[in-house]
Amino acid sequence: MIATQPKEELQKPLSLGFIGVGWIGRNRMEVLLKDAKTTAASIYEPAKKNADEALKSAKKAVLTGSPEEMYRDGNLDGIVIATPSAMHAQQSIEALKSGKAVFCQKPLGRTASEAKEVVAASKESNKFLAVDLSYRHTEAFKAIYNLIKSGEIGDIYAVDLVFHNAYGPDKEWFYDIKRSGGGCVMDLGIHLVDLALWSLDFPEITDVRSHLFHQGKKLTSFEEHVEDFASVAMTSEKDTVINLECSWHVSAGKDAVIEAKFYGNKGGAAFKNVNGSFYDFTAEKYNGTQTETLVTPPDEWSGRAGVVWAEKVLAGQGYEAESAEEFIKTATIIDRIYGR
Repeated sequence: MIATQPKEELQKPLSLGFIGVGWIGRNRMEVLLKDAKTTAASIYEPAKKNADEALKSAKKAVLTGSPEEMYRDGNLDGIVIATPSAMHAQQSIEALKSGKAVFCQKPLGRTASEAKEVVAASKESNKFLAVDLSYRHTEAFKAIYNLIKSGEIGDIYAVDLVFHNAYGPDKEWFYDIKRSGGGCVMDLGIHLVDLALWSLDFPEITDVRSHLFHQGKKLTSFEEHVEDFASVAMTSEKDTVINLECSWHVSAGKDAVIEAKFYGNKGGAAFKNVNGSFYDFTAEKYNGTQTETLVTPPDEWSGRAGVVWAEKVLAGQGYEAESAEEFIKTATIIDRIYGR
């Protein structure tokens, strides 16, 4: 009798291309190579220093002269995009149209219109599209999500979202709305808006009220400046109040404050960073004055969203309508925050 190999062993690794390997792109590449059945076949990166660093981890990868070369490569199964925001939509569309699955950094598009175009390309090509909404994949937020879904803290009537970054981005394109699509809301707030909407089954948002500031002065135009502080109040169709506050360069007394707190009629829950860290999170459940800690660090979550994407592509996942619609819904709320 001839022994046969398990299906998993017969399956070839995903052959991936990477557009942009700055520190985020490089981190995602390294995690994919370590934790998913993937190979790095090609890299496009205009900054030589970044490309050289990436090749240390992806020794067999070939540097391509342009993203277009990558799109034309029929041997690639997927493309990972970690470039400035203005490039995300068009690069994702071209990659999808060329028959590749796509894993893209957020935002998928600078506007809901751009996000819709990418989703349309995913549907037309029947290729799986994912966005690096990384906090969904932390053990701490998974615990909060499961707590909400179980009904253990009851019906959620209020959500408080906070993301203060004492430093702000170090790349100048973040401060140009034509290239970034927005300031701290687009950079930081989008993560927390996604967490809130996802946990609440993406309810219809009936009201959005925004107060956006640049260096302490209320913004009336984005032509010269993007916001570095935002306070946003949203109300859902079920009268759930969702409050968002986010900033760059704020005097927060620590490197970062990152929180998503949910209040239900049977209790509360919170996803919180630890000691100002950008990487360490806890999950807490509240009952009156009592606090129960559900999850504590460490948790190697960086890059986990990419691994989930790769596993789905390996399993044959094509266009996924539910997640694609979520990308559009979140982008639409971001547009409303900016008054677009």
